[in-house]
Amino acid sequence: MTIWYGEAGSGDPVVLLHAGVADSRMWRPQAEALAGHFRVITVDFRGFGRSPYEAAGPYSDSGDVAAVLDRLGLSEARLVGASYGARVALELAAQGYAGKLVLLNAGSDLPRSEDLKAFIAEENRLLELGEVQAAAELNADVWLGPEATAQTRARVVEMQARAFELQLGHDLEQEEVAVDPAAVDVPALVVTGAHDLLHFRQSGPHLAGRLPQGRLVELGWAGHLPSMERPEEITRLLLDYL
Repeated sequence: MTIWYGEAGSGDPVVLLHAGVADSRMWRPQAEALAGHFRVITVDFRGFGRSPYEAAGPYSDSGDVAAVLDRLGLSEARLVGASYGARVALELAAQGYAGKLVLLNAGSDLPRSEDLKAFIAEENRLLELGEVQAAAELNADVWLGPEATAQTRARVVEMQARAFELQLGHDLEQEEVAVDPAAVDVPALVVTGAHDLLHFRQSGPHLAGRLPQGRLVELGWAGHLPSMERPEEITRLLLDYL
């Protein structure tokens, strides 16, 4: 299977990997700005955006992205991942594809916090009742910080509802891809948001401390999706670091 991907600009490659509550559209402001300096590649994981949710056997999202990079003739890129996309970025880095990493609000092997458990339970309850729109709205309420506009909230609801539409009723098997952050020896910027759930606030320092070249940046204004909450500020951060 080939997942959907897009390209813009020229120069050193930068790959933008979306959160599990979104798809590649979350990166539009950053992709447009970065394309003036880099070759920007965006993807939709299986079951998100423009990629169908189907597989002939076990698969991994990092394997899908690696296949895209191989098709494009790229053995290395600067990888930017948000939330679940940060996990995919780490998996790709463990396979040697990363020249630099930016990990926005990444999770980790730390235990789930109580607020994260409560969110998962409520999302599951709504989906079991068939309340798909309410579940999408719950995601927007939980994952967006106070800086998000009503328009941004509507975009998150739309992207999450699309993922539910593609994925509900299907049960694909994903391969487990092990990652030892201590073995990912590339420059890595780890970003956390003060308004995020506790698990992710704790995971930032945890990851930054384990990555040999990890550096932590804490954003006092941010929730879980800072690139959508203050797009211009995150664009500047990416341009400065990459």
